[in-house]
Amino acid sequence: MKTISLKIDDSIFGETEKILSKICIPRNRYINEAIEYYNKVQKRQILEKRLKAESELVKKDSMTVLKDFEKIDYAN
Repeated sequence: MKTISLKIDDSIFGETEKILSKICIPRNRYINEAIEYYNKVQKRQILEKRLKAESELVKKDSMTVLKDFEKIDYAN
């Protein structure tokens, strides 16, 4: 495990302490879980941006291929 020094806004610290007193888990565990959750959210957002960008790259080609398929006469 790594040790870090962290500066937290007073209002966030106070709110966190109130919550911790009610849920009875160590502050360190709470902060670790919060960071883990936030990392997952950020990874999803990064993936979403990447997928949107890649989708835009193939959008024009996909429409061209679709139009080509529509021109094919499958009745024969």
